[in-house]
Amino acid sequence: MTKTPDMTAMFKDIMGAFPVDNAAMQDAFKNTASLNEKLSGVAFDAAEKSADISTAWTKETLSRLTEMTKIKAEPTDYAKAMTDFASASAESAAEHMAAFAEIAKKVQMDTVELMMSAGKEFQSDATAAATKTAENAQAAAKKSTVK
Repeated sequence: MTKTPDMTAMFKDIMGAFPVDNAAMQDAFKNTASLNEKLSGVAFDAAEKSADISTAWTKETLSRLTEMTKIKAEPTDYAKAMTDFASASAESAAEHMAAFAEIAKKVQMDTVELMMSAGKEFQSDATAAATKTAENAQAAAKKSTVK
């Protein structure tokens, strides 16, 4: 009968050959969590502002509808009320859509800024890790040649 190879021992040997710097892993996790927190803050801030704009827009529309549905003295006043409502609604829509666009623009700028900052941090961390790895490799090479 053939004996099944011990995969656990093999993986231990493989993982032992490639040591992992736990501090670097923790730093990477913390950096990722920090970036996620900042990005979430940007998203939640935008959602809150969008909700405020939507609420204000709804209140304005309801106020205008209330005004439009009041009893008028002349039949032509109803037509004027409808025209005024349509005109004010179109103007309001343009204003509120511009406000939504400003929120979107701010979210885009904040996100790009955060990603650029994270990229710079990642680059400096990667450079430091590569330097440390090179130093460790040189030290290991020196030790092996001395023996």
